[in-house]
Parts: sequence; C-alpha cells; structure tokens
Amino acid sequence: MTSTAPADVRPDPPGPEGAADLARFGYRQELHRSLGRYASFAAGFSFISVLTTVFQFFAFGYAFGGPVFFWTWPVVMAGQVLVAACFAELAARYPISGAIYQWSSRLSNATFGWFAGWIMVIGQVVVVAAAALALQMVMPPLWSGFQLVGGDPSPTSPTGAANAAVLGVVLLALTTLVNVVDNRVMSAVNRIGVTAEIIGACLIVVLLLTHSRRSPGITFHTGSGTGGLLGALLVGSFTAAYVMIGFDSAGEMSEETHNPRRTAPRTILTALGAAGLLGGLIVLGGILAAPSLTDGRLGTDGLSYVLTSSLGDGVGRVLLADVVVAIAVATLAIQTAACRMLFSMARDGRLPFARRLARVNPRTGMPSAPALVVGVLAAALLLLNFASPDAFLAIGTTCIVMLYLAYAMVTGPLLLRRLRGGFPAGGTDEEGAPLFSLGRWGIPVNALALLYGLLMTVNLAWPRAAVYDPAGGHWYFRWFTLLFLAATVAAGAAYRAYRRRTHASAPVPEAAVQEATA
Repeated sequence: MTSTAPADVRPDPPGPEGAADLARFGYRQELHRSLGRYASFAAGFSFISVLTTVFQFFAFGYAFGGPVFFWTWPVVMAGQVLVAACFAELAARYPISGAIYQWSSRLSNATFGWFAGWIMVIGQVVVVAAAALALQMVMPPLWSGFQLVGGDPSPTSPTGAANAAVLGVVLLALTTLVNVVDNRVMSAVNRIGVTAEIIGACLIVVLLLTHSRRSPGITFHTGSGTGGLLGALLVGSFTAAYVMIGFDSAGEMSEETHNPRRTAPRTILTALGAAGLLGGLIVLGGILAAPSLTDGRLGTDGLSYVLTSSLGDGVGRVLLADVVVAIAVATLAIQTAACRMLFSMARDGRLPFARRLARVNPRTGMPSAPALVVGVLAAALLLLNFASPDAFLAIGTTCIVMLYLAYAMVTGPLLLRRLRGGFPAGGTDEEGAPLFSLGRWGIPVNALALLYGLLMTVNLAWPRAAVYDPAGGHWYFRWFTLLFLAATVAAGAAYRAYRRRTHASAPVPEAAVQEATA
C-alpha cells in the first residue's frame, strides 16, 4: 500500500529499518539492508573503478590527444561533479533501487521515466561487457600465458580482441555467481576489492611521480592526433568521460543501505571525487614517467607499458595484479547496479518476465534472475570482439553515450521542476539532519549539468571515421553508437506498444509518483 505522507519527511522509527520509509513509495522491504557507509562508497567507487578504466582507455586518449589530453580530465570531472550534486539531492529524497528510472519517473512521468530506465539498463549491460574487456590490457602483460588466443595481445589486433572476449566471458561467469550467492558476499568482495584498488592507485601515483622523466609542462604539447588541438581534446576526453560514470550506484543500492538518505548523497560525491583525483594523478604520472612519448607504445600499450618499463618488471607486475583485482570488482559492481535497475523496473511490472525478474531470494536478499540476464547479455556482446578489433572501442563508447543520455533524462526534468518551483527542498534524514540540498545554487548547477551532459553525449556519439573505423570497410562500427541507441529506443517503444495492446502491463505505482512529485 502507498502512504499519502510527504516523500521527504523523516522515516518512522518502528519496524525493520527503512521499511516505513520505503512503504511511502509503494514498496516492501525485500532486499537485505546490510550496507554501511564504506560499502555504499565502494559501490560507487568500484563502478567508476579508476584503475580499470584508466588502464583501459589511456592509450586511446593519448593516441588521439597526445600529452595535452590530460587537460580534458579536470574539465570532465567538473562537469560530472555538477551532475553528481544533482543526483545527491535526489538520492536524499528518493532512496529507492533503480535510481535513474525512479528519479526520472517522479520528476517527469511514467513513460519518460521508463525510457530513462530502459536506456540506462541497456547501457549498464554494455558497460559490464566493456569492463570485462579491460582484462586484455593487463593480464597478458602480467603473464604471457594469459594470451590464450594467438600471439598478439594488443586489443586492436584480431588475436588480442578475440582473447579479450575469452577472458571477459570467464570473468562474467564469476561475477554472475557472486551476484547470485549473497548480498553480504557481494558487499565483502566489493569492500576488499575497493580497498586494494585505492591502495594500489595511491602506490601507482607515488611511484610514477617519483620516476618522472619530464616536467608537467609537457602536458601543454599535442601529439600527432588529427583535427588540431580542439579535435585532440574532444576525442581525448573519451578517456575521462569513460572513467567518471557510475557514481550513481550508491543511489542504486539505497534499499540495501543503512540510513540511505544521509549516506547515499555523501558517497555519490566522495566516490566521484576520490576516483577523479586519483585518476587524474595516474594519467599525469603516466605521461611524466613514460620512457618515451614518441615511440608509439604509449598510444598502443598504454599504462601497462609504463609500469613494467619504468618501475621494473617485478614491481610493475605486482601493480598489474592489483589492476586485475580492480577490473574484476568493477565488473561485479556494474553488474550489481544493472541488476538493481532490472529489479526496480520489473517490480513495477514494466519489463518482460517482470514477475520472475522481481523475485528476491528471501535467504540471500538477492534478485537472482537479473544477474543471469545481465551476465548472458554482456557475454553475448563480447562476441562482437571476434568479428573485429574495432568492436572494443565501439562497445566502450556506446556504453558511455547510453549512460550520459540517461543522466540527462534526469537532470532535464529536474531543471524543469526547479524552474516551476516544484522540487521538494525540505525534509530531514534518518538522524534528523536537513537533507542534502544545493539551495539557491540549484538552478545554475542543474542547468550547467544538463548542458554539459548533452554536449558530451553529442561529442561521444559523433560518427568520426578516424576514431571508429580507422582501417575503413566497417561503416557499421562508425555508426554503431547511434544505431545501437536507435535500436534500443525502437525495441523499447515496440515492447510498450505490445503491452498496451494486450493490456498486460501492470501500472507504475502512480500514487507514489504523484506523492513524490506533489
């Protein structure tokens, strides 16, 4: 049943923790509420996974931008901090699983919110596949025996791309198992992995900066990329854009978090801040410590080459092993976030096989079916790597565009609500403290967040032949992102039309939507 009390008041103390608060939105407490502040932080940080993403896309950013691509990092981070600030407000007021879907639905309407959730969950599946592919950047350099297919480990070679798919499928099998086993097991793996990643990232920063071969002034130099300085920066920004996504995962896990109205906003901002700072320093350290900026290896082998050649084979391999851990935990965290989105939409009867997808194992507190669906779909995407090495970049860029667009489908309606004076600004958290709020800065921050998100979406999706089809002959990779997005929207529209005709769709809890948007 759904209460008519305001959605942003302090939860009632009786009953299981969070149950009364969740009931106001029309839901029962089914997921196990076992995550503390650090576990919530770990959910966001491990999705971002600075070691996974920086190691995966550093070579690409450097190849197109040269040393100057470093300056795209603070620009992208500033833009994403604006988005994260808006999300922190929403996490405090709507602490529900399926954050993007739930927030967009309550800020706009059920149809628009459904498409935001649909695009987001498909994007998350693609991110899972892209994260799993990152193993190819570190495992063969760690030990040549991990190159199971062919002899060339470069992810841009046919054998490297095929091997990346094989390693990725193995990893997905493991993360799917963990996502089925138990909420506490998943949380423990996340916490341990994030701790190891933070320690490893700090060590990498210190070692790279203490082994610098040149001054930071080199970051004002362009490389041999195409399109001049502006083109170098626009394409070089892909690296930072790919790294700094997923901070909303702390909101995704709200129904499993203690005191989510207080915890989630803080961990959304701290996860992005910590990852952004560490990632920027790693990029800078890699440029300064690289043996050569002109031999071409930095644009093909990336940071793995810098670690093993500048820090020594032994130390470099130890750090690469830590990166492997980070990649595994990142894949797990991203898959978990996608599972919660599927669960949230299915719980409202908004997906095929909704009843099965919304079922929570009462013993483990985990929705098992979404984990299997995400794992299988992500593994199927990895098969594209067997078709062409260019799939590596196409998959990576597509997932960023999908998430950026879904984010804009939240910040856009939020801005309209602010301009109309309808965004709830009051309320207290579980401890009686005022909810996180941007106050009078809400409209300018929100407007800049939306503008940044839309501009970056266009930049990422632009079908540059030099980027997506450098060898020629694969026009579908050049247009892959736009085609995939169009197919996603078309499939969603077709499904909704089918459900309307059959009258089988269960309604979104409109009372909760109206209550939250009143």
